Amino acid sequence: MFSRKPGDRDSSGRSYTCFCPQSDVVFANNRISAGLSRRGFVVGMAASLLMQILPRLASAQTAPVPSSPAQPILFTNFRLFDGTSGKLRDGLYLLVDGNRVHTLSQNRPTVPEGSQVIDCGARVLMPGLIDMHWHTMIAAVPLPTLLTADIGLIHIAASAEAERTLMRGFTTVRDAGGPAFALKQAIDGGLISGPRIYPSGAMITTTGGHGDFRPLTDVPRTTGRVSASEQSGGSIIADSADEVRKRVREQFMQGASQIKLMSSGGVSTPRSPLDMLTFTEAQVRAAVEVTQDWGSYVMVHAFPPAAIQRAMAAGVQCIEHGHLMDDATASLMAKNGTWLSIQPFVSAEDFVPLTGPSLDKIKMVFAGTNNAYTLAKKHGIKTGFGSDLLFSPVLATRQGTMLTHLLRWHTATEALQMATAQNGQLLALSGPRNPYPAKLGVVQEGAYADLLLVDGDPTQNLALIADPAKNLRVIMKDGKIYKNTLGA
Repeated sequence: MFSRKPGDRDSSGRSYTCFCPQSDVVFANNRISAGLSRRGFVVGMAASLLMQILPRLASAQTAPVPSSPAQPILFTNFRLFDGTSGKLRDGLYLLVDGNRVHTLSQNRPTVPEGSQVIDCGARVLMPGLIDMHWHTMIAAVPLPTLLTADIGLIHIAASAEAERTLMRGFTTVRDAGGPAFALKQAIDGGLISGPRIYPSGAMITTTGGHGDFRPLTDVPRTTGRVSASEQSGGSIIADSADEVRKRVREQFMQGASQIKLMSSGGVSTPRSPLDMLTFTEAQVRAAVEVTQDWGSYVMVHAFPPAAIQRAMAAGVQCIEHGHLMDDATASLMAKNGTWLSIQPFVSAEDFVPLTGPSLDKIKMVFAGTNNAYTLAKKHGIKTGFGSDLLFSPVLATRQGTMLTHLLRWHTATEALQMATAQNGQLLALSGPRNPYPAKLGVVQEGAYADLLLVDGDPTQNLALIADPAKNLRVIMKDGKIYKNTLGA
């Protein structure tokens, strides 16, 4: 782990005078590049950063864990966006019984005496939103905290952010790498509030690949020695097909619903260029074979065409990012039926401030975003929506704003379909490893009762989703109401 204090100097002799996000990233990159390996829990820094992670809890709107409703809940007087249709439907009744949509019909169902009836006031009822690329443990945790704090603090911060994620209307997330198993269990068990989590477990990478955050003093890697990131379950290194098989099996053993593999460089790892290739085709295929044995799939982090094509040749079903793809690669993805889980990064507002190689790389991603979405639409690639917001409690609040970025290439209805029904189809690739086997992302009989009531029509004004505190009047997950302001 790393630590710093005011007055410490960077490699050029300049003093760090603040703990702003840009200074944080400069500090972390310089420490990694210098190869320093001092570890430990820096109490003073962690305490101050905790105030950033858990902002204004006393005044924040909270989502207490509700008890299971004793009686069914009937929704009336709403306009329905069901996740798939291009048009809203009127004149319906929706009955929630337990955690499922029991009845959806034009005839008012008979309900037991004492059932709760919610008059929606002609507002739009829609499925809960799904984020296909969310890092549950680190989305809102500043980078220095991740590099210095005890893992217990990270879990506490992630727990608080999970509640806020749900209150933004995201009732399901696919975790794209990190030790989220315990958090998922706590949410599923009703200990805390949060979205459904599809965990990937540790991100599997190679020596020098994206996610290898070791300081240079930990090189060379010796048998039996693991890095702090590997110990925490954030990422793990595998440099042979046999190691890949072992690491994949370990993630499934812990409860992973799918596997995350790093096949190219990434932005936040300073020493991994975007165009680098990590795993060989045989090594990727080893991961695919194990996931098939477990009935699930591999999601592969890949930016350049060569990494995407190598992953597809090995049988991968879902590409993460893909911002640097070319026309030939997009055509091949469409032909193979490969999913693209891409994030609409369009400007510096979508990422923490960066410097050095990481800044150069995020500029490449920003430059490639329009081309990637354009190619995906041109070739009809199956596309999922994800935000991939990292290292900032402020950025994390932009989860809904990221969805509005899709208006550059899609209509509001198409964007909503992507963040609901289409994402639900992608989640279902986890097959028997699916922790939530009923339908998600749709409002249909038998589907999970994950519902949002929007004050306005998001199919005409997608910006409503970007202000959930004001515009989401009811939030229901698993048949339980976490927010209802209709009586306010």
